[in-house]
Amino acid sequence: MQMGKDLVYEVIGRMALLTINREKKRNAITQEMITNFLEYLDRAERNNDVRALCLTGAGEKAFCAGADLAGSLSAEDSGYLSGAERYAELLKRFSKFPKPMVARVNGPCLAGGIGLMLSCDIVIARNDTFFSTPEVNVGIFPMMVGALLKQNVTRKKAMEMVLTGRRVSAEEAEKMGLITRAVEPECLDEEVQKTLKFLIANSPTGIRMGKEAFRVMGELPFDDAVDYLCKALAKVTSTEDAKEGMTAFLEKRPPDFKGK
Repeated sequence: MQMGKDLVYEVIGRMALLTINREKKRNAITQEMITNFLEYLDRAERNNDVRALCLTGAGEKAFCAGADLAGSLSAEDSGYLSGAERYAELLKRFSKFPKPMVARVNGPCLAGGIGLMLSCDIVIARNDTFFSTPEVNVGIFPMMVGALLKQNVTRKKAMEMVLTGRRVSAEEAEKMGLITRAVEPECLDEEVQKTLKFLIANSPTGIRMGKEAFRVMGELPFDDAVDYLCKALAKVTSTEDAKEGMTAFLEKRPPDFKGK
């Protein structure tokens, strides 16, 4: 276990667990935390034993309440702008992380926390929690988070969230595509572990190449995207993992993926 003051990094089997560790502050983000995030993401990427990453918050008060406006991201001495730039750097790092990421949303998710959550590939949340971008209430706006909202929900739904700051229930969040699914609180850990088990069992190479292909494809016109994905398919089918997977299927046995 690697433990910073505000962020805990653990490797459990083939999974890396990142826990935002500021329960009393509703797991609000600090600049120190962003530094640790970047370091731990690098460690998880370099560790070939790690096949998936899970992000959560400590306790049940909040998954993440966004930036700590009263702390290191204060507006004094241009600190807020500096913190915003670091947060933008973190979102970009998340977008290029090659391994599958699951967000375990154990409480309310607000403001910048929405950005962290949406940076994950799969989001599983308690069905009694809520989501909000309340920046308008303090005279600002969820600028960087908007890029992720645009990718995940329709424009009308995104604009309603950012313009009103209203609370969106977990049930509504699932319907609008903000999260993958909402589950009973007592089922949260079971559902997260079940999902991670599937991810860990799959080909690390196929997942890495697939995530990169989907990221690039999202920026291309349709015809170019289809051509790009066709070439990507040719590359992934030539890997050792793909050959092992298809052989295992024909031999009716579980595949033994090596990540090559």
